[in-house]
Amino acid sequence: MDKTLIVTNDFPPRPGGIQSFVHSMALRMDPGQVVVYTSAWKDGAEVARFDAEQPFPVVRDRTSMLLPTRRVTRRAADLLREHGCSSVWFGAAAPLGLMAPALRKAGARRLVGTTHGHEAGWAQLPASRSLLRRIGEGTDTLTYLGEYTRSRIAAALTPAAAARMVQLPPGVDEKTFHPGSGGAVVRARLGLADRPVVVCVSRLVPRKGQDTLIQAMPRILHEVPDTALLIVGGGPYRGDLEKLAERTGVGHAVRFTGPVPWEELPAHYGAGDVFAMPCRTRRGGLDVEGLGIVYLEASATGLPVIAGDSGGAPDAVLDGETGWVVAGGSPAQCADRVLTLLRDPELRARMGERGRRWVEDAWRWDLLAQRLTSLL
Repeated sequence: MDKTLIVTNDFPPRPGGIQSFVHSMALRMDPGQVVVYTSAWKDGAEVARFDAEQPFPVVRDRTSMLLPTRRVTRRAADLLREHGCSSVWFGAAAPLGLMAPALRKAGARRLVGTTHGHEAGWAQLPASRSLLRRIGEGTDTLTYLGEYTRSRIAAALTPAAAARMVQLPPGVDEKTFHPGSGGAVVRARLGLADRPVVVCVSRLVPRKGQDTLIQAMPRILHEVPDTALLIVGGGPYRGDLEKLAERTGVGHAVRFTGPVPWEELPAHYGAGDVFAMPCRTRRGGLDVEGLGIVYLEASATGLPVIAGDSGGAPDAVLDGETGWVVAGGSPAQCADRVLTLLRDPELRARMGERGRRWVEDAWRWDLLAQRLTSLL
């Protein structure tokens, strides 16, 4: 692989799925062949500690939001030359991929832009659609998460750029997420040791569908009275969800953990019998699930999964094999599937085992990192 400059606004310790994706890929590259150019973050001391622990150089811009301005583009070009980089990976193609022509002029021979869910939203609006088309022309390859995002982004590109697209989803660390990851300890700590548990791991925002799960709980509790809903994660929607749980009369059965350290996430998945995140599309298709790596992490942990039908979420489920896809925002469908799984331990085990095998065969980080390396 040519020495690579990773240009990304999304990088830890800033939290988020794209941040985790880019960092996980970077860690699987030759550290002597990687330089990261990224944004500042609010806790300077935490950032300094994090950057010092990385096996490759991390260069922070002075701004907290890296955008393809003239100054940022000039800085990226200077870093490209200073570190002898000949390839560039844009951690999120939009909008940073707009720098591609300038970086090619500065000496980059290969430029790869990775798309996520928000680029599919860009493809629907005239102004951002034209910018996405420019990004496709300026880069050698745009990667996509799954068929949903590919089809929408490709429609905004020239035929030649669309033909160069390559799938590159985030991976799963199957050695970290696995059956027996410590779920019994979490259950015991939360007082859930002998109860059926439906777990949802995600940011608390309306798109993710935690409210749909809460609305499904009255029926679930009527038929399986001891069921607990474990909502793992933090976010701005928590207050609304807590009020909804009380208003629906299921507050006693819903547990909110708040944000959980990354190293404790596998055990929180393992605390569940069923994983469910019935995500839905909002804002006329602009707020959409790009893929939903949480479904694959749950599968790796050996859980059956219930996914919403938003965007690329169905790409992370083998419907009827590793779990089911339900209509996002449908408490009735969600309750049906949850109850089917809670009543049938053999079905839960069979779907969980199938999901684990699928992750091992197709979603391991090492396989996907090799694909990125070949593109660069």
